[in-house]
Amino acid sequence: MTRPHVLLTNDDGIDSPGLAALYEELRAVADVTVVAPADNQSGVGRSRSRAVDVDDHEWGYAVHGTPADCAAYALRGLEESFDLVVSGCNLGPNCGEYLIGHSGTVGAAVEAAYLGAPALAVSAYHRADFFPPDGITFDVPATVTRELVERLPGSGVFDAADYLGLNAPLEAHGDLRVTEPLADYDVEVREATADEREQHEGAIRLESDYWDRLDQPDRYPTLERVAEPYPAWSDRAAVVDGDVSLSALSIPQEPVHAHAIDDLVATYNAEVSVRAPAADDD
Repeated sequence: MTRPHVLLTNDDGIDSPGLAALYEELRAVADVTVVAPADNQSGVGRSRSRAVDVDDHEWGYAVHGTPADCAAYALRGLEESFDLVVSGCNLGPNCGEYLIGHSGTVGAAVEAAYLGAPALAVSAYHRADFFPPDGITFDVPATVTRELVERLPGSGVFDAADYLGLNAPLEAHGDLRVTEPLADYDVEVREATADEREQHEGAIRLESDYWDRLDQPDRYPTLERVAEPYPAWSDRAAVVDGDVSLSALSIPQEPVHAHAIDDLVATYNAEVSVRAPAADDD
């Protein structure tokens, strides 16, 4: 059987231990080319650059740009073909509709999907500390990813989905669960405190609450403390339970057709007069 060719990227940067763990694990089942950001690009979503510098790397290429830049450069700029794009392994979970859109890890997968390549975005979480503590390895999520990558060819998954979102624990885990991203976003706007102003962070704070607007004393609550609000089908519930969350997703901006839109357009055309006059037949 021909080994698949995997494009490996991320948003934590090419020197990230999460990317190194995936590289070592995936090489057992695939040919792997790394095209990853030269430095940390967390939280940039699907931002793209118009021009980037690219350096050679022992595993492939380091791009001075965003994760989406990496996917675009590899899929359109290299004289190679890829069977799958894997983005990760991200430092921290990517759960919920808003956070998924905010993630550079997912952004690379979305860019790949737009360019016609199947993709898998991989994120790692730690149930007790939210973000992985120092010294912990990415061996478990890397192994989960390899097991999935081995089973994806011929599965028909990408006949239905454009890309997959995976959240795997850093330690022993439960089942692999089919999930959906939870829609749970709000933002708090307030004046900065004196301490925040001293840090030159701006006079107004715009704080997104990715964790369901719970009144938590610290910025990143532990996952067990926020378990109650999440429905069982959601990616966040799977993460709280210590399971592996797998969401099959399509690229965004799909058109929606509704009678209300038809009615709005018809009313506008009938009632609004500030439009260019019809062309004169003469």
